Amino acid sequence: MDPRPRPLPALRTVRANGVTLAYRETGPATAPPLLLLPARGESSADWAPVMGPLAAHRRVLALDPRGHGASEYPGTYSFPLLRDDVRAFLAALSLPRVDLVAHSLGGIIACLLAQEHPGLIRRLVLEDVPAPLPLATPRPVPERPTGPLGFDWRMVLATEHPRNHPDPAWWERMERADVPALVLAGGPTSVVDQSTVSALAERLPRARLVTVPAGHHIHAEDPDAFLTHVLPFLTADAPGDGPANAPAHEPAGEAANEAWSN
Repeated sequence: MDPRPRPLPALRTVRANGVTLAYRETGPATAPPLLLLPARGESSADWAPVMGPLAAHRRVLALDPRGHGASEYPGTYSFPLLRDDVRAFLAALSLPRVDLVAHSLGGIIACLLAQEHPGLIRRLVLEDVPAPLPLATPRPVPERPTGPLGFDWRMVLATEHPRNHPDPAWWERMERADVPALVLAGGPTSVVDQSTVSALAERLPRARLVTVPAGHHIHAEDPDAFLTHVLPFLTADAPGDGPANAPAHEPAGEAANEAWSN
């Protein structure tokens, strides 16, 4: 991959689910759409190392979730709200079906979306996602860093509790995420417990687990290895895939589990 930095696409905004969401878009407008969701505290700019190569054959849309980057900071946050924002974002841009690549917290949002609305996702890539499982010792509430932040600290506090105390229904519903999935694990240097990444891959009905020993931030630390696995997965065909921008039948799902909300 060309090591020279690429200029980031300009930020755009759209109203979705009652908030203003910022995003970046690049690639051919008629190409199959690919949505990128960042980790907690990151933004669409975090995808800069891989956005260009992904856009060679995809219409890439990198989203700043609510409370992140240039999106609105409404002060109200929960995993179901973040999931519903993504669904509304796709509707606002008239995207009935996308490929979805998500990192860390973005992967939790992606899993919730895939559980309730699998028809929206053609193929799913989860990058070192810390599946929220009960912890013997809950993570301590983090202290706010000093200085200005590129995200809303209230979002961190609101999403920390459900990561420490997940509702069992979240895990039970994982089998509904019946889409082809590639789960990338960061290996022993990752800050994420790799057993939870493996457990997530085992729970998903159609997932394949690959370890890329680059740590938690695979796409930034080793973009070539990231692309080596992701690009063939996105371009491969599987029974029932269909075009990424074509609507798919979506089975009815139960209402969102509001126990995830703070």
